[in-house]
Amino acid sequence: MEDAGKDATRFTAHSLPSDPRLLATVTNAYLGTRVYHETLHVSGVYNGAWGDTHRAILPSPLNVQLEAPAGSGEQLTKTFVLDTNTGSFLHTLEGPSFRASQRIYAHRTLPHVLAFSVSITRLATGSWPITVLLQSTFSPESPDLDLHLGPDFQGARYLYGHTLTPEQPGGAQQEVHMLWMPVPPALTLGEGEEDGTWEFLTVVGGSQAEAQACLADALQLQARRTLYMAHAQAWAQLWAGCGLDVEGPLHLRQALRGALYYLLSALPQPGAPGYVCHGLSPGGLSNGSREECYWGHVFWDQDLWMFPSILMWHPEAARALLQYRIRTLGGALYNARNLGYQGAKFAWESAGSGLEVCPEAIYGTQEIHINGAVVLAFRLYYHTTQDLQLFREAGGWDVVSAVAEFWCSRVEWSPGEEKFHLKGVMPPDEYHSGVDNSVYTNVLVQNSLRFAAALAQDLGQPVPNQWLVVADKIKVPFDPKLNFHPEFDGYQPGEEVKQADVVLLGYPVPFPLSPQVRRQNLEMYEAVTSPQGPAMTWSMFAVGWMELKDPGRAWDLLQRSFANVTEPFKVWTENADRSGAVNFLTGMGGFLQAVLFGVTGFRITEAGLTFDPMCPAGISGVCVSGISYQGSKLDFSFSEGSVTVEVTARAGPWAPPLEAELWPSQNRLPLSPGHKVSFPCSAGRIQRSHL
Repeated sequence: MEDAGKDATRFTAHSLPSDPRLLATVTNAYLGTRVYHETLHVSGVYNGAWGDTHRAILPSPLNVQLEAPAGSGEQLTKTFVLDTNTGSFLHTLEGPSFRASQRIYAHRTLPHVLAFSVSITRLATGSWPITVLLQSTFSPESPDLDLHLGPDFQGARYLYGHTLTPEQPGGAQQEVHMLWMPVPPALTLGEGEEDGTWEFLTVVGGSQAEAQACLADALQLQARRTLYMAHAQAWAQLWAGCGLDVEGPLHLRQALRGALYYLLSALPQPGAPGYVCHGLSPGGLSNGSREECYWGHVFWDQDLWMFPSILMWHPEAARALLQYRIRTLGGALYNARNLGYQGAKFAWESAGSGLEVCPEAIYGTQEIHINGAVVLAFRLYYHTTQDLQLFREAGGWDVVSAVAEFWCSRVEWSPGEEKFHLKGVMPPDEYHSGVDNSVYTNVLVQNSLRFAAALAQDLGQPVPNQWLVVADKIKVPFDPKLNFHPEFDGYQPGEEVKQADVVLLGYPVPFPLSPQVRRQNLEMYEAVTSPQGPAMTWSMFAVGWMELKDPGRAWDLLQRSFANVTEPFKVWTENADRSGAVNFLTGMGGFLQAVLFGVTGFRITEAGLTFDPMCPAGISGVCVSGISYQGSKLDFSFSEGSVTVEVTARAGPWAPPLEAELWPSQNRLPLSPGHKVSFPCSAGRIQRSHL
């Protein structure tokens, strides 16, 4: 493996980036911050009404910097490391006589806990005291919360309060309760001591009782000296069952590892009880204060760009993301009624209620394609898991059917063309608004309605006739002379577009295209897509060229797809000029899909998980571990013309046996747990066994 001897999992620097937005994030499923940042956020806690809704700022006790005292006389080496293996950030000062290290992390198994520790180790012979300084600017204040200091609890300070303004008039103000261990201005390794470690905890909960209980749990681990060990072991367990690596250049491997790390950081540990998801925003939980990273709102980014990879590795978390959409269905029903339509219209930007909180009305009114992305996520989940309970009992069917009703009320019949039209929309290409018949949106309408009809049959529900009538007769713009899909009615070839739009047809949006039309769509739109557009765009062009088996074009576009990674901690920016959202999970999600679904050729279908591997020019192999399909965990790898598949685990006797059907031979190879199956590189499908 090229650069195999170099570590793709630890990102090291001797100085911090000059732009503080690009500092490494420290996040779990409940709490998020950036290192050396004065702010932390709590999942689902927003302040401000309607379009002013944003993540509420809570002051961060973790904003502590380790420094050597002035006049120590030693030449010290500074090192900063983001260690993705252990989910922790390390700052080390080392000289001839001592080493001092600060470790910062969001606890993996105790999601209400943030922690940092300081260790001092004597390196030279001697017994004199060694002192390091801790610089903190913590102040118990927030522009979003009415905060008060309360009585100390088990040595921790106590801060509590509530948000100032609810998302909607008359709504509840959300409570926040924080306990934290006060940080002294200095720590000293005493005379004669060889090493010492000090740990400082911050705990946040939705009530005083919850915060106190979570602190008690953390203190128990601390008393057994296993607080950090439990966190690191959880990350090791996660990586043991989940991975994506390539035989290729180190910068690509590091970009993949960083993207997967930041995405996993936003999710709960598999098997964690009681997780309630409040959605994934483009900048993650570490960002989203007022005027920052879309204010922590949830977009189509979650459903189209992040969800597919999460589904493949972590179906429990994928289900939780769908449950966020189910919980906010009431807001989506209101949004549709407010626009004069039936069914549900999911908000372009949503927070806690599902009501539209986009500050600019045009996007909330016109970017209705988000409905199609939401239903596509439900469809992929259903085909991957066959989890009928989510649809039959937990509200999934209500979402799918309500979106179908919206589409049928939103279209208009054109007698002249004898087609249904969808007028006055904004496609993903936000340079064009108020257009008719966005091809991307209309194909999603087709897909949504056909899936709703098929799901209704599986659930024994009646299928309204109108669903399939609209699906069959909605206009899908196509230019037979130029052999491509115009982005919308009246689109003129050569018009600049903001981002991936028509090229999303085929993947991630299922839609049959001949190779000639697929190529023409790619070439027409690659030439006119803005270089200033968001990061996820080029990953989808790369997938298209992989479908067409063009290794050179695929490699060029794949490299462009992760050009927005910044050094040294692999934090993504939304735009190439470093503007827009940071820690841009949307771009990371698109990039991960380019490898996870592009290089392997994975496609989630009703019949199975198809594959058709090909390597872009700069890659000679890929290894994917821990993907989930219908209750089984699988590893999939290929290089040098050979594919290897292994079922590594089955969730239980209910999980069906699987096989690999190879094309075009239609040979079927049983996939028995614990047995590797290898075959010459070819397309095929992993499916329920017919043997």
